[in-house]
Amino acid sequence: MKPRQQRMLAVGLVVVGVAVATGLTLQAMKDSMMFFVSVTEVAEGKYPADRNFRVGGLVKDGTVQREEGSLEMTFTVTDLRCDLGVSYSGVLPDLFREGQGVVAHGRLSDQGVFIADEILAKHDENYMAPEVADSLAEHVQDQTLGLQYGPEECPTGDS
Repeated sequence: MKPRQQRMLAVGLVVVGVAVATGLTLQAMKDSMMFFVSVTEVAEGKYPADRNFRVGGLVKDGTVQREEGSLEMTFTVTDLRCDLGVSYSGVLPDLFREGQGVVAHGRLSDQGVFIADEILAKHDENYMAPEVADSLAEHVQDQTLGLQYGPEECPTGDS
């Protein structure tokens, strides 16, 4: 084999090796990525049904329910347009409370309730997760423009 053919073979093998390594890396990253979805997008059916995702909003006042001595709880998250029921079993962050921003990691059940594996609350009085802030700001802007939504106007994934 001539030196030129050997160099071309070496370059070809390097290109194939890099392509395979890139493909494996992207596949591994795809499995660990977690998408953020707004409550309205969940109501519209625009969420990854086959994997976990993050949903965020404000904990709606008066919706936190927990039995005494139990780690099981339910509450409602809102983006000021739509509401989503959340079920969680575990210890909550110290800053979790009604009216505050949260991000929940988990998946949607067949009954339309978000089953959270983890709950994240804002870490100080001035911070809110950027995704939650953007989602809320969008719906506040809709309300100031006169686009008032009621529960009956929240989109559903059936349409």
